[in-house]
Parts: sequence; structure tokens; C-alpha cells
Amino acid sequence: MTAKNSATLPHAIAVRGSGAVRGTGGVRGSGATRSRPALGGTTLAAAGVVAFSLTFPGTAWGLESFGPWSLFGLRCLLAGLTAGAFLLALRVPVPARAHWAGLAVVAGGVVIGFPLLTTLALRTSTTSHAAVVVGLLPLTTAVVSSLRTGARPSRRFWAAAVAGAVVVLGFTVAQSGGALSAGDAFLFASLLVCAAGYTEGGRLARLMPGWQVIAWALVLCLPIAVAGSALGLAYEPVELSGRGVAGLLWVAVGSSFLGLYVWYRGMAEIGAPRASQLQLAQPLLTLVWSVLLLGEHLSAAAPVAACAVLVCIVVTQRSDRPTRQVKQGRNDLNC
Repeated sequence: MTAKNSATLPHAIAVRGSGAVRGTGGVRGSGATRSRPALGGTTLAAAGVVAFSLTFPGTAWGLESFGPWSLFGLRCLLAGLTAGAFLLALRVPVPARAHWAGLAVVAGGVVIGFPLLTTLALRTSTTSHAAVVVGLLPLTTAVVSSLRTGARPSRRFWAAAVAGAVVVLGFTVAQSGGALSAGDAFLFASLLVCAAGYTEGGRLARLMPGWQVIAWALVLCLPIAVAGSALGLAYEPVELSGRGVAGLLWVAVGSSFLGLYVWYRGMAEIGAPRASQLQLAQPLLTLVWSVLLLGEHLSAAAPVAACAVLVCIVVTQRSDRPTRQVKQGRNDLNC
């Protein structure tokens, strides 16, 4: 997440769309969940947000040692191996055949599309710039989800979504000298593919625990990760450094798996509405990390734009819930 996701998930990876976890076996409604201290769930969800906010700085560090394709391939490979180890250790059964198509969409959007596109973008974009653009991910996910489910959000929702998009587009054009750069194109494309992955992940999270959705998606990408790592390492130079290796390990294990693991666990305990409020801080946290870890100098417009997008997201979360579904009247808006 970076999104989310990514964060940006990515990152990034899990935003308000993971609210569909409410339907996974009645997790939220169970007596066992209600008896747990809310502080524990809040701490877990907050830890996930912090992990996601470090995705872009970790990627920037990783690019100091690896080329973009090598970093992407190794990230997917290490994350997939970690996820596979957890699934084996916990003896999680293989998902039903009917779920694999949805898992492929999650893998394509969250595991492959978002990390690859944001990594390519960060070759020329600063992490602070990327954080503001990808801060639009919750709104993008909301729009994609409404189209996917046939929901009809309120006019206030759409007004806030359009306002957020205008703010980010204006910020991007201003920062890029009056025209979109190649890095901006990668960032906007990452929003679309990640939103599609989040939406499908939200649907699957009603059928299995949310962390298992991302774990199986990571495992599904292992063949691509092996091939991508081999090709990247064969054609791109590698200059190992402490920060480069630390960045790789963080985006592979910290952001791509452990961050999502604690996020879903925490959200299952405190509920999606409360958890999503915590994630509103993610873009602003990334701006802080870009200064502390990378020494970037923020433009005056960056925090202003990030706060404006945050306000737009809050408005969409407080908007009236969709009143009509074309196919499933009781489906939630998975954003």
C-alpha cells in the first residue's frame, strides 16, 4: 500500500472495502469478538496502517539496490513464500474452485498491478507526491465497487468523490509543471487496478477470513514472482546496501503480508467503520516518513492536498448507505 492499499496497497492494500469482512462467518457479531478488549483490535488495525504508510519509503529504499523489475519480482516472491508458510503452519484448507477466479483478480490488482505500477512511478516521483495521489484510493475503490455491485450511493457521496479527484488531479498537474508525467500515469493506473482488487477482495472476504484472501493471492502469484525475479536480476544491476535490503524486506514481508494480516485481524475485532477511520491517517503518515526517512522537502501543497482528500473521504464514509442494489439488495458497498 502502499495502498489500499499501498498501499499502497498498497499499497496499500486494504481500505474501506475490507468492510465486507463483516460477513465472514459473523465475526463481528460473535460473542467471542465482543468479549475482547477493543483496545487490542484498535492496536492491531493501527499497526496495519503504520505498515501500509511505510510502503512507499520502503520501495524508495529498495530502488537504491535493485531495479524496478527486480524489486517487484523479489517482493512478490518473498511475500508469497511468507504467506505460504503461514497457510501451511495453520493448515488452512485450499479455497474452493469457485473462489480462484476472484483470487486471480485480487492477485492481479493488489499483488501484481499496484506494487509494479507504483514501483515504476517512484523511479521519477517522490514518495510525498505519490502519497497524495494514492490517497485517492479509498474514493477510487468506492466508485469501482459501486459499479461492480450495482449500488447507488447518494449524491453527497459522488460530490465528495469528484471533489477528491479534482483536488488530486489539480495537485498532480501543478506539481508536474502543467502536464501529467509518466510517473503520474503509473500512479493513476495503480489506483484503478488496486481498486478492482480491493473490491473483489471485499467480496471474497464475506466467504473466508480476509487475511486468507491476500495470502492465497500471494501464493497464486509465486510462479510469476519466480520468473520476474529471474529476469529482473539477469538484466538489471544490483548494488546491495543496508537501506536497499531493508526496503525490500519491508515491502515484501512488512507491507505485503504482515501489515495486511494485523489489519484484517484488528478490523475483525473493532469493525470496518472504526478501522477505516484509522486508515484516513495513512497518506499523512507517508508524508511524515518521506521527510524523516528520505529527507524529502515537502511542498506547501502536499499536506494541504492530502488533508483535502482526507476530508472528501470522511464525507463519503458519512454519506447515506446505498439504497438500491441491482443484483443483491443486501450487499454492502465494499469500499
